[in-house]
Amino acid sequence: MLQQYAHVLLFVGLGTIFALGAFVLSFLLRERGHDPRTRVPYECGVEPVGTPRVRLNVRFYIFALLFVIFDVETLYIYPWAVVARPLGIAGFWEMVVFIAILFLALLYAWRKEAFRWE
Repeated sequence: MLQQYAHVLLFVGLGTIFALGAFVLSFLLRERGHDPRTRVPYECGVEPVGTPRVRLNVRFYIFALLFVIFDVETLYIYPWAVVARPLGIAGFWEMVVFIAILFLALLYAWRKEAFRWE
């Protein structure tokens, strides 16, 4: 029975070795000096002014999340479109409900002015 999972175990083992190897290699190749210039944020050779911690507008984050949500929607709709006929009328109505929920989410985001870019 273990032979059935040999490829999976080999894949997991090689993935683990690759990840741990990257950590070990980065530890071995890192710079060991304690030069104070390396602790300064790099800004194209110009001396940094102010703090590097800048508060970003939350609208950028919301806009990015909305993009990801509606991008993932495509990942669900495309495979459904490929096998729509065997699913029958039940599969069609399930997708109509899915798209309706996403459309309501889009309307909600629009009313909250999440797409306003200022």
